[in-house]
This record gives sequence, C-alpha cells and structure tokens, in this order.
Amino acid sequence: MENIPPKVQNQLAMLQQMQQQLQTVVSQKGQYELTIREARRAVEDLADVPEDAAVFMNVGSVMMQKSKEQVLASLNERIETLELRVKSLEKQEKALQGRFEQLSSQIRGALEGKQQPPGPA
Repeated sequence: MENIPPKVQNQLAMLQQMQQQLQTVVSQKGQYELTIREARRAVEDLADVPEDAAVFMNVGSVMMQKSKEQVLASLNERIETLELRVKSLEKQEKALQGRFEQLSSQIRGALEGKQQPPGPA
C-alpha cells in the first residue's frame, strides 16, 4: 500500500465499502424472497382450508385466531409489500454493481499507470 497513491487508496476503501453494501443488499433481497415464497406457500395451503375453519396467525409474539379471509388478506398484503422491497433492492443492487465496476476499472487503470477518464457519477 506504500507505493499506491493516496487517491487510489481512497478509491480502494470506497470499493470495499461498496462491496459490503452490495453484499448487504443481496442478503436482504434473498431474505425477502424467501419470506415471499413462504407466504405464497401459506396462501396455497389456505386454499384447501374450508372458509369456516379455525385459522391462527402470529401477531407479534401472540398467536390469534382470525378468519381465513383476514389471514389471506394479511398474507397478500405482506407479499405485495415485500415484492416492492425486492424491486427496490434490485434497483439498488444494479446501481451499486455499475458503480462498483466503474470504480474497479478506474483503480485498475490507475494501477496500470494509465488514468481512466472519470465516468458519470
């Protein structure tokens, strides 16, 4: 690191930070996608349950009896909300990936001795 110019050292630190952000976004997206799959499976399972059957749902740390209709509405709302979050995370991931690749290219260029022209920020 001694022979690396301070600007490039700063860019390397930014690159590491960006990589961590990218990993966090990918991890969150995966968790949301898993939760969506579980909620969809619950909706599918509820399709076989009679309308007047006792259905229970966790509300915080308490399990409460709810109507099938209420549980389905809650699950569908949860799925919709999580799908929006996943879309948002996908946009973040794409933007971070683009910036990551751009910065990587600039660093490689600087280390090879040929400075890359700065791209759009």
